[in-house]
Amino acid sequence: METNSNIGCLFDLDGVLIDSERLYTKIWEAIEKQWPTGVDNFAYKIKGTTLEDILDHYFPDEEVRSDVVKELYRLEALMIYAPLPGAVEFLDALRSRGVPVAMVTSSNDLKMKHLWSDMPELKEKFDVVITGDEVTHSKPDPEGYLTAARRLGLEHGNYIVFEDSLQGVKAGKAAGAFVVGVAGTLRAEDIAPYSDMVVNGVAEVNIDSLLSEVRNRIRK
Repeated sequence: METNSNIGCLFDLDGVLIDSERLYTKIWEAIEKQWPTGVDNFAYKIKGTTLEDILDHYFPDEEVRSDVVKELYRLEALMIYAPLPGAVEFLDALRSRGVPVAMVTSSNDLKMKHLWSDMPELKEKFDVVITGDEVTHSKPDPEGYLTAARRLGLEHGNYIVFEDSLQGVKAGKAAGAFVVGVAGTLRAEDIAPYSDMVVNGVAEVNIDSLLSEVRNRIRK
C-alpha cells in the first residue's frame, strides 16, 4: 500500500473525536447564567477558544474569574469522555496508511489529564498533541495547526484539518489546510463557507478519496 507521509491529518478534539460538545454547551450556559456576560449565544461563540482567552475576554474581574474556573473544573470532573462513532477506527485507518496524525485542541493540560485517564488508548494514536496551554494565540489564529504541522515535518498546506467549530474551521483555513468541517456542534451551513468538505462525522469520510483529492491539489 502506498504511504501518505507527505500529507498529515490534524484533528480538533471536542465534537470531532469525542462526544463532549453538548455537555460543554450546557456547562458554559450554566456558568454564563450565574455570571452573565450579556453575550448572545455565549456558549457557542466561545467554542474552539482556550480557557485563558475566554477568561480574558469575558470574565476579567479576578474574583469572578476565580469562581468561574472553580465551577468549570467542578463540572468537568463529573464528565465521562467517550469517542464519537467511528472516530477511533478512523484514526487507526489513517495510521495503517502511514499518515502522520496530530491533535490540536484548545483544551488545557488539566482536562487532557482527565481525558487520558478516561481513554488511555487514545493518546497513542497521535504523533503530536498540541494543547491550549502550548499556544499563545487561540483559534481562529492558526498557531496551533501550524505548530502541529511543523512538528510533524509537513510542508505548508500539506495537511488536512478536521474541525467542528467556526473558530476552528477559520483556523484551519488560515493555516492553509484542506478543511473538513464536521457538522453537529454547528449546522453544516454555518461552517461550510470555511470548509472544503462538510460531513456529519469522520466516519463518513473515504480516506483514500480524500488523500487523493488533497494530493492532486498539492500538485497543482
